[in-house]
Amino acid sequence: MTKKIEIIGLETIPEILPGDDIAEIILRSCKIEKVPILDNDIIVITSKIISKAEGRIIDLKKIIPSEKALKLSVITKKDPRLVELILKESDKILKALPGHIITLTKNGLVCANAGIDRSNVAGSSEIVILLPKDPDRSARIIGKKLENMTGKKIGIVITDTYGRPFRNGQVDMAIGVYNVCLYKDYRGTLDLKGYRLRIKKIALIDEIAAAAELVKGNGAEGIPIAIIRGLEWKNCRESQINKLYMKEERWFFK
Repeated sequence: MTKKIEIIGLETIPEILPGDDIAEIILRSCKIEKVPILDNDIIVITSKIISKAEGRIIDLKKIIPSEKALKLSVITKKDPRLVELILKESDKILKALPGHIITLTKNGLVCANAGIDRSNVAGSSEIVILLPKDPDRSARIIGKKLENMTGKKIGIVITDTYGRPFRNGQVDMAIGVYNVCLYKDYRGTLDLKGYRLRIKKIALIDEIAAAAELVKGNGAEGIPIAIIRGLEWKNCRESQINKLYMKEERWFFK
């Protein structure tokens, strides 16, 4: 049988407001679009709508920058109020230079500006959105509710868009997970020529995130959720996204 997967974008997701129930909204859109949730579907959700539902939208006019933020804003040429938020959301500032602040977030993610963004929020430079406080917990809540409501075994992947070292452009990557094993591990298996593989451990969860972006997009598409169907994946109830993050002592390209 020919291998194939489907990527189905949900096009009737409304504008998300604080307090909205993402699981119920997904089911409502699936009903409208006649796309029933099936066993082994993976539902891929843009982190921004989860942040909106969790009330992680910030008005910069209400932020008072600290002395540290003021000093860092001089170096980076960034709004000191934004810098204050970046500091609050970060465990460590890894790099600061004009136009750029690279951080290690409190959740262990290395990214620019602690993942704080202005796009697709309010159309104003004064309004920004933070990442979900605990993306794994958010994924777990949504996943368990959908499983209870549908009786199906599903996975949840929460995504955000990031750059990559030494490559231009950005891709969607996973920042939260429920029920899906992070890796497809080939170590110890034989390749087509009989060579035993020693290193190959594919970050399946990031491949899922990037594949879904082909349908979801990142701009005016208005498709923050996609269903990946037909993919072979293993159930890992205890999946934690921080197991994907490399320990600092292995940052050989720093």
